[in-house]
Order: sequence, then structure tokens, then C-alpha cells
Amino acid sequence: MATTVRRAVLTLPAASLGPENPLPVLCAPADVHTLDERTREGLPRDMARQVGYEPLRSLLPVRLLDGYQRRRQDAEFEAVVIENAHLRVTVLPGFGGRVHSLVHLPTGRELLYRNPVFQPANFALNGAWFSGGIEWNIGATGHTTLSCAPLHAALVPAPDGGVMVRLWEWERLRDLPFQVDLWLPGDSEFLYVGVRVRNPHERPAPVYWWSNTAVPENSGTRVLAPADEAWHFGYERALRRIPVPRWEGEDRTYPLGSTYPADFFYEVPDGARPWIASLDEGGHGLVQTSTARLRGRKLFVWGAAEGGRRWQEWLTEPGSGGYAEIQAGLARTQLEHVRLEAGAEFSWLEAYGPLSADPATVHGPDWAAARSAAQTALAAALPPERVEEAYEAWRGRAADTEPGERLATGSGWGALEVLCGGHKLPGTPFPESGLGEDQAPWLELWRTGVFPTPRRVAPPGPSLVAPHWRDMLETAPAEPLTEYHLGVAQWHAGDVAQAVRSWERGLALAPSRWPLLRCLAVADALAGDPERAAQRFAEAFEDLAEESRGGRSWTAAESALGREAMTALLAAGRLPAARAVWDRLRPALREEGRFRLLAARLLAAEGHVGAARRVFEEGFELPDLREGDEILSEVWTRVTDRPLPPSYNFRMRPPL
Repeated sequence: MATTVRRAVLTLPAASLGPENPLPVLCAPADVHTLDERTREGLPRDMARQVGYEPLRSLLPVRLLDGYQRRRQDAEFEAVVIENAHLRVTVLPGFGGRVHSLVHLPTGRELLYRNPVFQPANFALNGAWFSGGIEWNIGATGHTTLSCAPLHAALVPAPDGGVMVRLWEWERLRDLPFQVDLWLPGDSEFLYVGVRVRNPHERPAPVYWWSNTAVPENSGTRVLAPADEAWHFGYERALRRIPVPRWEGEDRTYPLGSTYPADFFYEVPDGARPWIASLDEGGHGLVQTSTARLRGRKLFVWGAAEGGRRWQEWLTEPGSGGYAEIQAGLARTQLEHVRLEAGAEFSWLEAYGPLSADPATVHGPDWAAARSAAQTALAAALPPERVEEAYEAWRGRAADTEPGERLATGSGWGALEVLCGGHKLPGTPFPESGLGEDQAPWLELWRTGVFPTPRRVAPPGPSLVAPHWRDMLETAPAEPLTEYHLGVAQWHAGDVAQAVRSWERGLALAPSRWPLLRCLAVADALAGDPERAAQRFAEAFEDLAEESRGGRSWTAAESALGREAMTALLAAGRLPAARAVWDRLRPALREEGRFRLLAARLLAAEGHVGAARRVFEEGFELPDLREGDEILSEVWTRVTDRPLPPSYNFRMRPPL
């Protein structure tokens, strides 16, 4: 059977993504993957250097996706299906190029954890993310901002003469283009994936890449990798070297052998073939291997405690079965970023396919024998030299080939950067025809030197913050909207004083004051002046409420600024002002889980503890609860000394 590629439509119960949050993300969200400074001592020198290399200052220019809910109804997803006699691969170009399903056709086995629903949750760097399949993470530590974003997709000739699917986009946190090429050689039991990240700039860039694969989590499932040690990272933010497979009396290569969620970054010896496999009690499952550039391997587990199980239910639906993740990355751990020189690239080849090994050995007490059994089975199924040959053929003959038939369209940001920067990127075209409404004012700034005044009153569009855009804004006429965007770019560059001056200049003449007041409130909060920050948040929300029209973007602005204002006012003890914000909210917003929680906090602060407790007892859901956030348990303990109900227990670490 020759390899075929076809379009398909996948129907899933799905929650709507909702609108983007229009407020610029001046601060990166609290990151549970931050390493405690004290634990850096004693790390290998290269690891310590890369852990400290170019951490994110903010999420700019990316916007938050936090407008989703948990009400699901059937929705259609555009998919691309690659199939030969051995495998059927289902890809979702509109959602980060996620491989949704990988079916081994001779046995009918699904090799991945395939989520039966689409339920966004707050795990991506910019919010919305969903579980299951194989995802391509680029940008910075965490799940990519492209998790729920469309990628460009097209057909391209494969190295073996067949056809492959190319996915590509411009990653905006680091301003880097990348591509992911997927193909199935005619008689192959392995999906090949060629990945390339390029740096077209005249300066080095930090690169982060991890390919994350969700696999079924069963009591008999074991994860194997060529390592005798691992770096354990829990939600206590500590990194420590531990033995594999047993640590503290438990075999940690079984996902349910851990109590709490944790990362295990395997210490793969230099020169060893990199691979990782998840095999069930019968010795069957999935293996991933690659060329040497992708050196890191990791197991992520949710653990057996109540909080981890609750997260599993939260990300899908009860009865769907749990999952673990086997992952592969550019560095040893996900706390690191790797330097990519100006004009250079990183490229590698990955392979995914079925693996079977003797179950008695795989699950036996001898770790070296178990590992060897899996590695021997992999060598028979896919010798390492075949992977190297496939990589050389792809990189030499196919990676630069221009795409043919288009399958999907991504964003217009790459087109803007290529047009303005004059970049040449063979194989990943970003034509001017891809420019859209969000790019239009920036294109006019580039062409005329003037940032245009919008034709209608609306929340400000996205800001751009790269040095060349900041330079253009600095020389443009100092209109209020220009000063707003300039301040955002200066803030991103670390020039806080200049950003504040730009926002204050804009505020003096702005017909719409709330965007500037909100930026100044964030600056006040970070400067250690919560009183002034709270006052400006209150003024900003009042101005927004007066100006707001109907429509998704205005509602999204009210929701986002209302949450920030109430949170700041509660922190400052400004209870009447917090109540005033609550009273100005649209009734529909007050019913959302995030505002139900704020209502409980406000009631408790006002001394109405019983009423606050009833908010919990009546039940609500917090759709955008952040990974590692313990706000539900914190508020619960303020209103009662009873045990936290299971529906609110999302704890990812032991109680302090």
C-alpha cells in the first residue's frame, strides 16, 4: 500500500476557545517550572549555564488565550491523515500541528493517548492548551503559545519519492521560524518527523524544543530509557539527581509509582542512542527515537494522589483513562534554553512507532535487562543507521523544497517579519498575501513611519516589541495609541522608566484612558506601590465600563480588567472599591467561575464567611485554573476548617 495523504474532518465534544485577552501580558504568568536559586549549586556547568540563559521577561508580543469555558458541544476539526499499510496518523494543523492519533493498523492499537474531547486548560505559556497526542513545543520552558494556534501546512515531496506534510510558523516569543515535516515511507512502521529551527537574525537566540507524547497510563505500563540516573523536578521547584528505576522505595518508571506530579529527566550517556518507550503489561507500546541533536528524554507523571487524578479528569472526562508523557528535547531538562548562533539552525529527525519486547524481561526486576530488551527490539525494528540515513536524505533533498498544495493557513506574523526583515527562508514561505487585520497597522507604520489611528473605537490591537519595531515607534508621531504601543515595547526591553513616561504622555491626550491606566497600574504594582496600583486599576475599570460597547472583544476586556482590578483592590484592602467593580460587571460575567471565586474572596474579606463558604458549596468551576495554582485550597481554608472537597483539590505537591 502506497502512502496517502488526505484531508478529513474530526468531530469531538469541544469547549470554545473564546476570544483573546486584549490586555498586553506585561508580566509572564507565575511559572511552576522556575528553579529555586539554591538548587543551582552543584549542577553540571553546561546545565547551570543553560538554566540561566535568557529567561522570558514577559509573554510579549503574544496575547493570553483565557476566554474558554467548560461547556462542550460537538465541533468539527480540520485534520490531515497520513496513512500506509502500517500506520494511520491524524494531524490537527489548526491546533499547533498536534498529532491527535497514531494507529498501528495491523493490530488496531492506538499508540498514543487520544483525548476523546477538546477541553482547553491553563497549561500553555499563554493559557489555552489541551492534552493528548504528540505536541511540538517551541519558545520557552512550558507548553508552546502555539498549542491552540493554526500552523501553515502543505504537501511537499518526501525524501523517498512519496509525499509528506509540512507544518511551519513564526514563533513570536523568540522571533524564530520553524518547520515540522511528517512522512511515512511506503513500507515503514515508523512515522518520520524532520524538525528545523532557524535563526535569521544577526544576533544569537535562545531556543527551546520538546516533543511531548501522551501515552496511556495503566497500572502495568512502564517507561524505559537508556539511563541509570535522572533529574527529578517536582512542584517544590527543586532539581535533584536520583537513581533509576527505584527511588525512595518506589519504582518510578511506572507512572503510578509516584504520589505527586513530577518530571524525570533521564541522564542519557553521551554517545548512547537516544530513545524512550512506554510498554504495557504485555510488552507492547510506543517508542520514540531520534538523531543525536535531540538529546534529552523525560517522563512526566501525574501521580496517584487526589490532586493529580483530579487534573486528569479536568483535562478530559471521567472514565477516559489517564495518561503520562514521554518527551524528547534539545537539552537535558526543560529548565534550559540552548543558544543558536546568528544565521544558524538546529535540525534533527525523530521517529515514532510500535514496539514489542518480552514482557517478563521488560517488567522484571533487572533494570539493565529490561532496558536492553527494549533497545534490542528497537534496533531490530529501526536500526540507528536507518534513522541517520533518513535524516541526511531529508535535510539534503527535502527540507528546502518549496511547499505544493496548501492544506492550512497559519498567522500573518511571519509574513510581516519576512517582508520587513527581508529574510530568505527556503521551504517555509511567508507570502505577503498572508497579512491580515492584526498586521495592517504595523505594515502601515513600516511603510509610512506613522502608526494609524483606528477607524472605530475598540480595545487596542496587539503590540509588537522587537527592537526594530520599537525603533519605528520611537520615531513615529507621538499620538496616544503610538505612545501606548511604544511603552509596551520599552517595558519588554526592560526600560521601565521610559515605558512609564510613554504611557503618561499618552494618557494626557488619550480619548480612551483605560489601556494606559491599566499599564501604569501594573508598573505601580511591580514598583511596590499596591495602593497606587489599586487606585489606577479602579480608574481603568471605571473608564472601560463607561466606554465599553457590545461584542466579544469588549466583553473580553471587561472580564480581564475586572479580574485584575478586583484582585489588586482586595490585596490593598480596598473593599468598597472592589465591591464597586463587582457591581459594574455584566451579569453574565458574574456567573463565570473566575468571578465566583472573586465573589467568595470579597465576601470573606467583608466578614461574610458563611456566604463565602456557600459560594463553594453551591459549586463552581475555574476554567483557567493555572497549573500549580493553589488559590482554591487557599480560599477554602479561609472560610472553613473542613477538608477540601475533591472537586476543588488540584494540589500538585505535598502539603507544606
